[in-house]
Amino acid sequence: MLLGEARSKIQHLAGVPLRPQTAERLHQLYLAKGILATTAIEGNTLSQEQVERHLRHSLELPPSKEYLKREIDNVLLACGAVWKNVEAKQDLPLDKAMICTFNRVLLAGLDLPEEVIPGELRKYNVGVAQYRGAPWEDCDYLIDRLSQWLAELAGNTPAFLGPIGMAILRAVVAHLYLAWIHPFGDGNGRTARMVEFAILLQAGVPTPAAHLLSNHYNETRSDYYRQLDFASRCGGDVVPFVRYAVRGLVDGLQAQIDEAREDQLEVAWTNYVYSVFGDEPSAPQMRRRRLVLDISKAEHPYPISHLRLASPQTAEAYEGKTSKTLLRDLSALMRMGLVKVDGDMVHAQKEIVLAFLPRAKDGSPAAPRIGKSRLRKRRAIGQSRSTARRPTPVPTTAPD
Repeated sequence: MLLGEARSKIQHLAGVPLRPQTAERLHQLYLAKGILATTAIEGNTLSQEQVERHLRHSLELPPSKEYLKREIDNVLLACGAVWKNVEAKQDLPLDKAMICTFNRVLLAGLDLPEEVIPGELRKYNVGVAQYRGAPWEDCDYLIDRLSQWLAELAGNTPAFLGPIGMAILRAVVAHLYLAWIHPFGDGNGRTARMVEFAILLQAGVPTPAAHLLSNHYNETRSDYYRQLDFASRCGGDVVPFVRYAVRGLVDGLQAQIDEAREDQLEVAWTNYVYSVFGDEPSAPQMRRRRLVLDISKAEHPYPISHLRLASPQTAEAYEGKTSKTLLRDLSALMRMGLVKVDGDMVHAQKEIVLAFLPRAKDGSPAAPRIGKSRLRKRRAIGQSRSTARRPTPVPTTAPD
């Protein structure tokens, strides 16, 4: 059920058209989250804000912490290499050579113990806490067998799972088995998460969603280690770990869908405002249109006294005009149903666009989930103020 839900949400997300700036913001946000998660589980102490600054080439660290940036750069390089193959429509064979390449890239330039050779299978036994990795003599065979098994799973995808559902399953079990085998002297977790990312991306999962599993593991780190430990002690039963991973993926996908829906509602609201004013608005109408769109950008009700400075365009439009002009414009926008005024505060009535959605009982599973979007906050504000005893109209002293 969870795999089917994840498959459905990924297909939904992949088909949602977003504004270019929103698509880029989501890409950069979840790239930072995914890279941070991949390294933070291994001990990287940078914050998400620092990672985002580093991606913008604006993070300065003392020499003693430069290695933290190198860890980030290595994951970014590996992610970029995977994407280039996907973009070029080239298959990325997840065989032993590719898995070793991931490890080599992820450990490049880092200060490592002498026995650790990036990209080469270990020649000694290792243990993590109470868990012991596979005997080093078996690692070569086990990695080859894992690669063959992942290919066999892809070639025998049941219809009810589909390619995306099977890719999710393959990604999670690949992660788990690489953690069990522990084939490298260091960077096993990062390598496992990179293989997971590569499988998802090659299956057509959008880039922001492909980082969600790593982000889930990082945000639930104690549970992540507990699930790994339980899987190793329960005789090789992978189902609990798969359930844990896919449930987190579904939650992350829903959050991304909520963000995409909010972006679509913003577009619908902007289009609605333009339609209200028509194709050839007069100069006063263009000024009012600019004003309501500026009010719409505020997360909370906007002080009327600050409206002139809402944007450079609005400031220019009202330059040399008296406060009466501004009040007349607000009054006109109220009559058009575009804004609501309460005392000295004003907010855009963006809840209007909810009427454009298909009808469904409020609160039902079919009703839209907008999460903590600004739209829902504004709708709540509008509903509470519509029941106020004495709504305050905007005074006007001159006709429009």
